[in-house]
Amino acid sequence: MIFAARYGWQESNGPLHFHYVAPSFWAWKGGEARLKGLANFVDHILCILPNEEAVCKLNGLDATFVGHPVLEDIVEFNLGKQASPHDLKIEGNSEDFRRKYALSPGAAVISLLPGSRLQEVIRMLSIFSHAFDQLKDSIPELITVIHVASNQHVENYIDGVMHKWPVPAILIPGGHQHLKYDAFSASTIALCTSGTVAMELQLARLPCVVAYRAHILTEWYIQYKAKIPYISLPNILTDSAIIPEALFQACTPTNLASLLMKLMHNKRLQEEQIVAAENVIKLLFPSERIINLEEQVEWKFPNFTPSMIASSTILSHVKS
Repeated sequence: MIFAARYGWQESNGPLHFHYVAPSFWAWKGGEARLKGLANFVDHILCILPNEEAVCKLNGLDATFVGHPVLEDIVEFNLGKQASPHDLKIEGNSEDFRRKYALSPGAAVISLLPGSRLQEVIRMLSIFSHAFDQLKDSIPELITVIHVASNQHVENYIDGVMHKWPVPAILIPGGHQHLKYDAFSASTIALCTSGTVAMELQLARLPCVVAYRAHILTEWYIQYKAKIPYISLPNILTDSAIIPEALFQACTPTNLASLLMKLMHNKRLQEEQIVAAENVIKLLFPSERIINLEEQVEWKFPNFTPSMIASSTILSHVKS
């Protein structure tokens, strides 16, 4: 996202141009070439990942790591609480959720996040349905909690296919943040289509399996151009396959069912993901630093959220 900021308009210089969210140069072969192109018309990049600031600067771009937007959810849920790098998480209310939906004590709950775009949901939900059909006889009292994106087309599609869903399901409408995290808290594991939701599961410390399929040409392009072996951000940040990924041709119902069964019944694997999530979340916010505004200000979460740090960075530049 590129936007201009004016402060004391000077016709000779024009407005400053800020780019919010750096290009994913780290994911693609030749990706840093895009940064060199941006240097011609962008004054400052606001980075959301920890490795981006230094690389941007090496390529002639002024940059600041402001933190990942997903951290804003922590402030919303933990308002009034003291937060530190050691408790940067969101704990929903599992008991309220189970009571609300009359779940038995023995119910095995898996959260399912099929995506936000209609074609993506159509493609992934069919695969997920067949995977749960294979799981239903192996996991007693299996319940799926399907998180529906705030997209009318997606909502209509999911409503229309639920009569064929192989196990009991609870639909969580988009935009209900507290209900979503309550559902996460009530779940043992999750299955998600690759995307930002993987980071939300990290906030909830909910172990998961990540899946992704696309059009065959898109898959070919990704496999040809990508320079990293992972697709989910937690794995990318830790440079490890801590979260199982079922991608492209490997994203089959049988493979997903196997990965979910393994994770569901292996407490050690669940704990490894939870511990890794602690480290991932720590990486997502800037280390404490001092910036020059009208007075010295300490950047320290949750006193300064990513959006506040981004705003402060812009102000410090347009006033200088």
